[in-house]
Amino acid sequence: MADLLDNLRLAALPPEAEAFRAQVKDFLAREQPDAPADVRSRSWLAFDAEFSRKLAQRGWVGVTLPKKYGGGDLDAFSRFVLVEELLAAGAPVGAHWIADRQSGPLINKFGSEAQRQFYLPRICRGEVFFCIGMSEPNSGSDLASVATRAVKTDKGWRLNGRKVWTTNGHKCDYTIALVRTTGTQADRQAGLSQFVVDLKLPGITVRPIVDLTGDAHFSEMFFDDVELAEDALIGAEGQGWQQVTAELAFERSGPERLYSSIVLLDCWLRWLRQSGQAERHLEAVGRFAAHLATLRHMSIALTAKLAAGESPVVEAALVKDIGTEFEQAIPAVVEAALGADPTLPPDPELVRTVAYVSQMAPTYSLRGGTREILRGVIARGLGLR
Repeated sequence: MADLLDNLRLAALPPEAEAFRAQVKDFLAREQPDAPADVRSRSWLAFDAEFSRKLAQRGWVGVTLPKKYGGGDLDAFSRFVLVEELLAAGAPVGAHWIADRQSGPLINKFGSEAQRQFYLPRICRGEVFFCIGMSEPNSGSDLASVATRAVKTDKGWRLNGRKVWTTNGHKCDYTIALVRTTGTQADRQAGLSQFVVDLKLPGITVRPIVDLTGDAHFSEMFFDDVELAEDALIGAEGQGWQQVTAELAFERSGPERLYSSIVLLDCWLRWLRQSGQAERHLEAVGRFAAHLATLRHMSIALTAKLAAGESPVVEAALVKDIGTEFEQAIPAVVEAALGADPTLPPDPELVRTVAYVSQMAPTYSLRGGTREILRGVIARGLGLR
């Protein structure tokens, strides 16, 4: 464990990244849609194509991608600041989120030059939106057991199978799907490949899934004899597991693994000050502040590794696991605090916000890999299994 923690050596955001923060705050003050906390708490699930295109006009979609493809050509530290400010404000970033965080960098790193020229400029302009085709009904977080299959044909590939829990899949233009091209499920990581799938192709059915809150962020996808072109394959056949491993480091390391409940926390703190209850809950507030400060430093340390071109898979799993506990603790503590004195009427906006976040919080330890999967990754990294 000491070696693992040493890999998360304290790092600081460079001055230019902190200077960039002022630009983001100014943009949000002018362009973020006015909404109550219970709406803003949806943030990176909230699909708002117009807001994403406003960000794209500033060069802030595909912010780390090369300028020659339309990207912002900024470093990982600048993206950290951008994401941190967007999430802290509860901005609706779900439309471009996956393409900016994962799909664009994946295509840039592993895709062909033709794929880069075709997809990346459209991502950076906010013209197309991506989702992730990883999870399957009978696989859960065990990605190595995926059964969706692409078979080689004279014209390209024929895709059959099913994906589930695909965030905003019913609103997106493309998915990057992890599928099996050789072998069987028993072969685990061997024989997996990734494809860019145009969701308008014949044979594709996408159905939204309504969650406990009444929202429909998730979807399930059915692929029935979908004909893919030869160039739909990303990288080399059989390289899918290596690509996904690198991709998950991006997914698990950012501020979104710390700030899912941050709008609720801000709403509660504001109510504590207004109601004169702040002193009564100083211990809980202090614990949250200390926990968040530590997690934020760990996330910045991961960002430093990404900026150096590394792929901190184990470290990202550790931060995501600890970050999830923090995110899930916030609604639990706020609910308990509100219930401790039923004679003190809380703010209706706070009640709506804690109700939504409490219903969503169980998903925090599912998305991006379950707690059990993450701890397995950490154990392997420590040589314990």
